[in-house]
Amino acid sequence: MAAALDYSAAPVPVRKDIQDSQQRVWKQLASPGSWFSGAERLAIATESRNAPECRLCHERKDAVSPNAVQGEHDRVTELPETLVDVIHRVRTDPGRLSKAWFDATLASGLDEGRYVDAVGVVTLLAGADFFCRALGIPAHRLPEAVSGEPSGHRPEGLSDGGAWVPMLAPENASGADANIYGGEAFVPNIVRALSSVPSHVSALLGTMAALYIPPGGLLDFTMRRDLDRLQIELVASRVSAMNECFY
Repeated sequence: MAAALDYSAAPVPVRKDIQDSQQRVWKQLASPGSWFSGAERLAIATESRNAPECRLCHERKDAVSPNAVQGEHDRVTELPETLVDVIHRVRTDPGRLSKAWFDATLASGLDEGRYVDAVGVVTLLAGADFFCRALGIPAHRLPEAVSGEPSGHRPEGLSDGGAWVPMLAPENASGADANIYGGEAFVPNIVRALSSVPSHVSALLGTMAALYIPPGGLLDFTMRRDLDRLQIELVASRVSAMNECFY
């Protein structure tokens, strides 16, 4: 079991629901998933933290097109090169990913399930790390890997929903994945896009509910937390712009 995350150095109190959601992310990072073992997921997390220091990523970021710069990533793991490229690009320059790049990635041998599993690890970790940065405290130490093999579980009902990867529409969820979205009536595509890895969906929903608003509240413009909805969206839009969010 992952050790409890320490927020004692934070200059402000951290709500329990936020702590609980990030503790679930840490458990997720250490555990075998649908397509990667716990050790492989932690290697992905380690490589993701390294990506902002990568010389090639910096050169691509400064270029008019990332495809104009070729080379090898400055890596800190023994993960396959194709997977390292996915991790680094998703972490450092996600707004300029293209369908042509994605198709080339699959052609290089990384299947859709592993692609989604890797993207989930990178994005969930980034959310936790940026939260620590906002508080002015060090990023949490990664946990120890939980032993076990990937399940290889692929939900039934995945279909083309207009994304690069197949997604599971709420009305098509069945069997062991019938409650994949926790009963939410409205499920945004950013959540559906991880549905090839149900455990990532659960972790993202918990993080979204704690740090933003629950999916069920997205269409309720009267809801408020410590901020009212207009203030929440102002902050969210500013953060998205600074992070060059595709949306």
